[in-house]
Amino acid sequence: MTTTTERDTHTAGDADTGRARSTQSTRRTGRAAGRGLAAHQEREAGAPGVTREAYRDRLMELLPDDPRLMCLDTDTGLFGPRHTEAAGERYVNLGIAEHNLMGIAAGLASLGRMPFVNTMAGFASARALEAVKVDIAYPELPVRIMATHGGLAAGHLGPTHQALEDLTVMRALPTMTVVVPADAAATAGVVEQSRDLPGPMYVRLGRKATPAVPCDEPAVIGRAQLLRPGTDVVLVGCGPHPVTACTEAAELLAARGVSACVLNMHTLRPLDTETLLGASADASLVVTVEEHWRSGGLGGAVCEALAETRPTRVLRIGMPDRFSDTAGSQQYLLDRYGITAERTAATVMEALEGPAAGRAPAGT
Repeated sequence: MTTTTERDTHTAGDADTGRARSTQSTRRTGRAAGRGLAAHQEREAGAPGVTREAYRDRLMELLPDDPRLMCLDTDTGLFGPRHTEAAGERYVNLGIAEHNLMGIAAGLASLGRMPFVNTMAGFASARALEAVKVDIAYPELPVRIMATHGGLAAGHLGPTHQALEDLTVMRALPTMTVVVPADAAATAGVVEQSRDLPGPMYVRLGRKATPAVPCDEPAVIGRAQLLRPGTDVVLVGCGPHPVTACTEAAELLAARGVSACVLNMHTLRPLDTETLLGASADASLVVTVEEHWRSGGLGGAVCEALAETRPTRVLRIGMPDRFSDTAGSQQYLLDRYGITAERTAATVMEALEGPAAGRAPAGT
């Protein structure tokens, strides 16, 4: 476990994000529009992509033609000069000041702007929470909180940078829309759709490239995606790695004669209860998979929805409700804590075959 504090890490520089050391506000202006943008769109369809880069590219494409949009940064290093040339003075780097970031965004939103604010998920949902609650959620202002390094994406920096409570926190705020795009294409779509939605939004993004979700239908905010039909069990995933784990687990289960339905529940608030109930109508078991504490996130939302309408047995796969005892790469930590296709399939088989019925997944 690292003992590095947030400020220590900021001061030392974040090699992964290229986050600069300066805490002074700077403004980047430019003349040309569109140059070097939308690299994600040039990739082969279905190729892996980086959600935070897809967000950046789509926002920079939309910004010149929509005077409401602004981009407020916290020295994340995600936006460089070539990305912000088209934004002119509507890109503002505020430095490392997440609480102030939310307050400034609220002020701009109250004047008719739609700020997209950039910071890491752990800071958006913890350090800046008071401002998010009081200044943004309470007055229902259209601020888009774009939270990178969600879940275990910054796992190499230790528990201080592992954002595993953010979905619980954000979905508890009454006016907040909470979305976790499962791939780069969905992220670009969420950015575009968000322009037509009222109130604040929290969008959890990752750090490195993840696979494209195998679905012909675009991700629509508030509507779960049916990735695979099935009758015996429903696997519900949220976020790139959990959704991939669900789809791969369904293949493993099919080989053992188990028919698994797979849902990509990318929107946690409002939860698509109708699709969840439809998918689980004939199933005896629902299994949720998320890169988050087992409490309060996707698993909590699904349990609440089913308990109120049609009680169904639910097993939750996610991080155990304790701080990680080590730092490591995202994939290492996902494997260590059982947020995998193999663990998901094993959990289903244990539940269906009897002796171990009801036992919580290993690592929880």
